[in-house]
Amino acid sequence: MQKFNYLIIGNSAGAVGCIEGLRTVDKNGTIAVVSEETHHVYSRALIPYYLDGKVNKENMHYRPQDFYQRAGVTLFSGQRASQVHFDTKEVVTAGGERLGYEKLLLATGGKPIVPPIPGLDKSNVFTFLSMDDVLKIEKSLAGAKDAVVLGGGVIGLMAAEVLKKKGLNVHVLELAPRVLAPVIDETASDIVESSFKEAGVGIATNNTIQEIHGQETVDKIVLKDGTVLSCDLLVVGVGVSPRVDLVESTAIKIQRGIVVDQKMQTSVPDVYACGDCASIYDFITGENRPLPLWPNAYSGGRVAAFNMAGKSRYYTWGTGMNSMHFFDTNIINAGMNVSEENDQNLEIITKVEKDKKIYRKFVINEKGHIKGFALIGEIARAGILLNLIRRKVDVRPFKQKLLEEDFGYAHMHDELRWQLLKDDVVLGVI
Repeated sequence: MQKFNYLIIGNSAGAVGCIEGLRTVDKNGTIAVVSEETHHVYSRALIPYYLDGKVNKENMHYRPQDFYQRAGVTLFSGQRASQVHFDTKEVVTAGGERLGYEKLLLATGGKPIVPPIPGLDKSNVFTFLSMDDVLKIEKSLAGAKDAVVLGGGVIGLMAAEVLKKKGLNVHVLELAPRVLAPVIDETASDIVESSFKEAGVGIATNNTIQEIHGQETVDKIVLKDGTVLSCDLLVVGVGVSPRVDLVESTAIKIQRGIVVDQKMQTSVPDVYACGDCASIYDFITGENRPLPLWPNAYSGGRVAAFNMAGKSRYYTWGTGMNSMHFFDTNIINAGMNVSEENDQNLEIITKVEKDKKIYRKFVINEKGHIKGFALIGEIARAGILLNLIRRKVDVRPFKQKLLEEDFGYAHMHDELRWQLLKDDVVLGVI
């Protein structure tokens, strides 16, 4: 049995953050990565751009080809971790390899949610999460005319946009009353939906699949309302759930995802978790929840690395934040997604110009702290807004200025402006 100081299960952003964090403080400790995928580490956010022909495989790589070699990492590629024995500190792969560890990071990511609808096992049905997914879709495009996307969330809409750009007739099915419901409010959903409809994409809300017809492949879909759609290609983009099956029924605490503290430590000593599989601290709500975002995964892996190596670090700035682009509509949002009708004693200020696809919204609590924002069209300087959230700045003296496109430090009083700028400079140096 091979034994390592540090063992990482998973090979995406969290793993890279952990490797780079470990090598910052421990140049000599042995590191191994168990990767189920055979692809070199890549950016999943670029999957739609690869299918659209805007990037090639090499440009999707998150780190250079010699990354593991230069970092002194042993990579077990194409091997799935099938068991973890916490008492003996061993990981067993599906191929029977036994790997020992001193410190373990679970970075197993997420898995696509596939509803229990008969027929979703046919050969022209795909998910849209991994490189293997997109390569299969790419092969199926030849001769395809009609595509159906099940799910009007971020993943589903990304798939729908690129399939439309590839020249297919596309219909999106969303069971909820509107698209992107967990992410943005009603007004923002309307703007996004209008962008898709203007591009010729069909959007059916409050609707889903009733029946799937076809033998080996899907050729027709019947919806709940009786509508019949031709289908040469079906993409399931309902969402992603934390991939926790490896540690289910163990001592690891699971609450939606693998629960970690602010050191990214799980309920089992010497075992850490990060990324889409983890339930992490949200500094806005003060609670743990899954935050399946690439920057959160990398930062979580880096914080875990320091603690694995004996250097105390805390994960403090995680929250929900999305940067999205659909056709001609740019969106950035962060923090709480509060509907215009709310009962949480929160003030909501907005600016809406639907014809121009412009929307600015801020959720402010009784202390004047921003708890969330959404920007459509006018998305510049979102970093300043996130800084105001993190530092719990009372924005009431200039809250109406937040709605201006050019809002920035110049709109704040001198003392606050220079304090924020001074802190940013000092933080940048350290």
